Amino acid sequence: MKRLILILLFIPAFSNAQNKGCNYSQSNQFDFWIGKWDVYDTLGNLVGENRIEKQYENCVIQENWTSTGVNKGTSYNYFNPKDSSWNQLWLDNQGSILILKGNYENDRMKLKSDLIPGQKVAFYYNEIVWVNNPDGTVSQIWSIYDEHDNFLQQAFYGIYKRKKTK
Repeated sequence: MKRLILILLFIPAFSNAQNKGCNYSQSNQFDFWIGKWDVYDTLGNLVGENRIEKQYENCVIQENWTSTGVNKGTSYNYFNPKDSSWNQLWLDNQGSILILKGNYENDRMKLKSDLIPGQKVAFYYNEIVWVNNPDGTVSQIWSIYDEHDNFLQQAFYGIYKRKKTK
């Protein structure tokens, strides 16, 4: 009987710990990106669509990208309270893997990769910035820099516009 009472006493504490979710104040910093989006280039051409959702008790933001071409991919984004950083793991149907880390400040999320050995330069890194624009759109700017922080090229500039609800 004592065992049963002890088990019953620990069940509520254990279940509360499991259902807590990610309730850090920073967990909502990337919420401006959540939604269903049409994505355009700077000339106004549709380049793809993206569905961004919170998953797993609000601990993960999952991106589901489909380009107007053949590219499809997903990313998993999360806030790490141990070092107060945002992190992204990107995977796509072309075999690309991108690991990014950074922070949110001034209405923008800025994430960078570690240095990667290059062919034209010794090392480079990727930097992706998401800007929460006042008009409700989101700009995503993906730039590549060398190890001395010199700009090399812009890999992508997308303007996210919310899909119209039917």
